[in-house]
Amino acid sequence: MGRYLIRRLLQFIPVFVGATFLIFIMVWAIPGDPIAALAGDRVLPDAVREQIRDRYNLDDPLLVQYGKYMGGVFQGDFGEDFRGRPVTDLLSQRLPITVRLALLAFGFEVVLGILAGILAGVRKGGFMDNLVLISTLAVIAIPIFVLGFLAQLLLGVRFHWFPVSGVQPGLYSYLLPAMVLGSVSLAYIARLTRTSLVENLRADYVRTATSKGLSRRRVVGIHTLRNSMIPVVTFLAIDLGSLMGGAIITETIFNIPGLGRAVFEGVQRQEGTVVVGIVTFLVVVYMVANLLVDVLYAVLDPRIRYE
Repeated sequence: MGRYLIRRLLQFIPVFVGATFLIFIMVWAIPGDPIAALAGDRVLPDAVREQIRDRYNLDDPLLVQYGKYMGGVFQGDFGEDFRGRPVTDLLSQRLPITVRLALLAFGFEVVLGILAGILAGVRKGGFMDNLVLISTLAVIAIPIFVLGFLAQLLLGVRFHWFPVSGVQPGLYSYLLPAMVLGSVSLAYIARLTRTSLVENLRADYVRTATSKGLSRRRVVGIHTLRNSMIPVVTFLAIDLGSLMGGAIITETIFNIPGLGRAVFEGVQRQEGTVVVGIVTFLVVVYMVANLLVDVLYAVLDPRIRYE
């Protein structure tokens, strides 16, 4: 296991460099002048414009800019926005908000998604199976921003069950955006759990366990469900990283000041350091989540061994 972890950590280096380089290119390829966007309707003196361009290396070639930026990243410096505020301060302020939102969405999709998948899988062809398949297909087919606006209109404005926008002390104001954020993943988890469970229920070891007199609950709950969770765990671990970065639409709809909203505002203001800094952090989160998936494989399936 130790040698495997070392190999995986070494593989992080080219993945990290390649991902950050692509992000850097795409962000700096956004048309327009970031200094003009910063000034708005005002006209900045040429001396001020040159000072800003020199401070943020905007006149350097792209590769030189990337090299300077990565040199700072490896020292823990993710750069500054155009107001001189370090991106690390922005991360420390907004990361807890996005983490709360992502963890609530994650718990929502894990509990309800796996439960729905189990109920559908053990009753294949029945009412619950058809209900889960139809409802999850409907959720997947509807764009996330439409789900967000519908939930905001119905559950927030009309019935007043949840706050419409913003965050308040406690977790209650996070519940509605968390349900919206995790709804599509919940649908995928339910369908994945159902498919994996149905497939494993036809396996030889299930028939053997049943012939030995084990109860249906024990066969499904202990033997079948554990093997069925391998593809689900893969999806969940990767999805946790996706929830961190995929909250841009949800945080914008519900006016939540998290990392997703910061990325959206950074693109609007053409603040490349903010966008690249936050996305670079999310790349690290995503890579760590993938590593945890591989480690959990060996826990769920004793047949898997890492040399």
